[in-house]
Amino acid sequence: MNMEINIEASDFDQEILQQGELISDNLNMLRLEQYPPDAEKGLRSFSLAEVADYLGVTQNHIKKLHLEGKGPVPATTSSGRRTYTAVQMLELRHFLDKNGRSDFKRYVPHRRAGEPLQIVSVVNFKGGSGKTTTTAHLAQYLALTGHRVLAIDLDPQASLTSLHGIQPELDKNPSLFETLRYDDQRKSIKEIIQPTNFPGLDIIPANLELQEYEYQTPLAASNKSSPEGRLFFTRISSALKEVDDRYDVVVIDCPPQLGYLTLTALTASTSVLITVHPQMLDIMSMSQFLLMLGGILESIKGAGARVRLNWFRYLVTRYEPTDGPQAQMVGFMQAMFSKRMLQNHMLKSTAISDAGITKQTLYEVEKNQFTRSTYDRALECLNAVNGEVTSLIHKAWGRK
Repeated sequence: MNMEINIEASDFDQEILQQGELISDNLNMLRLEQYPPDAEKGLRSFSLAEVADYLGVTQNHIKKLHLEGKGPVPATTSSGRRTYTAVQMLELRHFLDKNGRSDFKRYVPHRRAGEPLQIVSVVNFKGGSGKTTTTAHLAQYLALTGHRVLAIDLDPQASLTSLHGIQPELDKNPSLFETLRYDDQRKSIKEIIQPTNFPGLDIIPANLELQEYEYQTPLAASNKSSPEGRLFFTRISSALKEVDDRYDVVVIDCPPQLGYLTLTALTASTSVLITVHPQMLDIMSMSQFLLMLGGILESIKGAGARVRLNWFRYLVTRYEPTDGPQAQMVGFMQAMFSKRMLQNHMLKSTAISDAGITKQTLYEVEKNQFTRSTYDRALECLNAVNGEVTSLIHKAWGRK
């Protein structure tokens, strides 16, 4: 006997609309509790040890500067513990760069003459690989280490946007679609960039309107009287030329699908980071993604769409080394293309997932909310991954 329930298409349309509105309303209530309308997302202070680590100096050196009345004045507890805000950490970086031995070390890692803007796209064909988490932490780490960073959320689901305190369906912020669109309503990329709570890090939010680019591009490409659609792959790189002098690195969170948004990002990129969860189904999915991507890029190469990368790497995410099958999959990948894998893996961590519940990253959340060993292990792992990516970026500039 067939016990399936028949749902009319019209009923289904209405039901999902109602459920979407219900979820949105309840998310708004939660957001108002966490972030009142007049509030801005803040950022915790950083300990002396963290500041020393991000600046690449010793704690004693920073203490000495404070005692000599040099650089920004930290908050100091009765026990003598010093903490610095992110703004003060940036001020201290510039102070060291100006007053230190510049022939020995550069504390401000901004681009120098002849060093091109680095555009890092983070991609994966399958959701749940840690793509957005990777993008957010990489962008924030680059900012904390003194780089000028632009994060672009290209995923219509807008998870990266939400992590930075912006609710897409409520705040009505324009997305990159406003710069990519083909009509006369197109805006300059300068009009849609927003600051974040991290000094040195700006963001272009996402919203569902980004999906329009997937529909408009093939229509524009079929318009023989205009070349814009056929050259869709140049739209992001052309837009970024307007702000080339403002940033050192652009980090793009691509949608988990191989569409026009992803292709446009990849052809603008100088490097690509492919996140992969080390399980059989995920690696099979990645294999299909690579085959499809290679085929599509090959077919549009004749139109001038070429991906010219300084580097690309696979990043193993949500890794549990004690899980035998996962360890086997990592070994399988290393045997095939060890030179294309990051040496450091992102371990699975409850600290990162728990921070995400409150729309925070590990760089934002207060460490006292976790068991110290859990927090330290996750942060050490994050910094190792992001430090390795930062080294690749610097190597692309020709730095040692």
